[in-house]
Amino acid sequence: MSGVVVVGGGLAAGTAVTVLRENGYAGPVVLVAAEDHLPYERPPLSKGYLLGDDPIDVVYLHDRAWYAEHGVELRLGEPATAVDRAAGVVRTAAGELPYDRLVLATGAVPRRLRVADESGRPVSYLRTIEDARRLRAALAGAPRVAIVGGGWIGLEVAAAARAAGAQVTVHEAAALPLLAVLGPEVARVFADVHRAHGVDLRLGSAVSPADLRGADHVVVGVGAVPQTALAAAAGLPVDDGVLVDAHLRTADPAVFAIGDVANVDHPVLGRRVRVEHWQTAIDHGTAVGRTLAGDATAMTAQPYFYTDQYDLGMEYVGSPGLAGYDRVVVRGDTREPRFTAFWLRAGTVVAGMHVNDWDAIDPIRALVGQAVDAERLADAGAELGALADEVAAG
Repeated sequence: MSGVVVVGGGLAAGTAVTVLRENGYAGPVVLVAAEDHLPYERPPLSKGYLLGDDPIDVVYLHDRAWYAEHGVELRLGEPATAVDRAAGVVRTAAGELPYDRLVLATGAVPRRLRVADESGRPVSYLRTIEDARRLRAALAGAPRVAIVGGGWIGLEVAAAARAAGAQVTVHEAAALPLLAVLGPEVARVFADVHRAHGVDLRLGSAVSPADLRGADHVVVGVGAVPQTALAAAAGLPVDDGVLVDAHLRTADPAVFAIGDVANVDHPVLGRRVRVEHWQTAIDHGTAVGRTLAGDATAMTAQPYFYTDQYDLGMEYVGSPGLAGYDRVVVRGDTREPRFTAFWLRAGTVVAGMHVNDWDAIDPIRALVGQAVDAERLADAGAELGALADEVAAG
């Protein structure tokens, strides 16, 4: 008897099978994963686990007994090798798995960097549990760590390396870390925080072999590449991910794609978007699980991500996209740092974030996507929650 086959072992895949069962789907469910691990989430790998605050077990969605109790067949350490859409089967080295509906959650892999790989120094890329274990051990014994890439992964690793007592240098080609995401007004805050914690930021130039010779360990965080080979070989359209509609359905109505690999025609943003973040994996897995259980659910949530670095915690909602923004409104003191920031385009909030202001996230969510008077938003005397209620009321 065919049912749902989910290919992938990350948070999106694990959420999908969970929501399927929670919403009453009674057919067969098989989860096929290349890694020999129970489905797990990745944020702790660069946060709590890498810092030494959390055991590795915190990454797992469920224990093995949960899958048995809920009738989810696990095929771990068994990579999917092909999809035959005409026959409705997924092929693995162990045989064929028939499906009525197929969910591709194949994720992404770190982008390689030749200058690092050929540096002659030990090099780490952070994606899997094994990567995190090796890197945690390396940081404990590497007094000089060079990090290539000043994005979220690079900066979180920098914070963990400093906590381990390492000397840390971050090489970033842009003028500021996170510049493309946050713009100069807010990216500067993260640069200042890392410098205050002793990180040597080398900004505005490409890393060279000479830059890495003195390092005891090199960490590369220069983005990720969606794993589309399985979908492409099956004849599904791909372009920076597997192309899916608002319900995460591919060109084949029996095949869905979720998580890091999915390039979604987002009905709220009005454009395609592929997001490699924790909340998106949950949202995608939830939406496809509900849809396959009979409750068609579109992917309408705005992108969300968060980070923890030293004593700085941040949550961000929205996506300015290539069109960008024309104004930034900052409320609070960026030097503390405790503030909120909003990015506006033509009077509409396209993104918002807070730093160490945890009560602000709900009104930020409410304001993103809304037309807001920028001067009213900038007024520190206007309480944010009341402003969000006012905008919602029209």
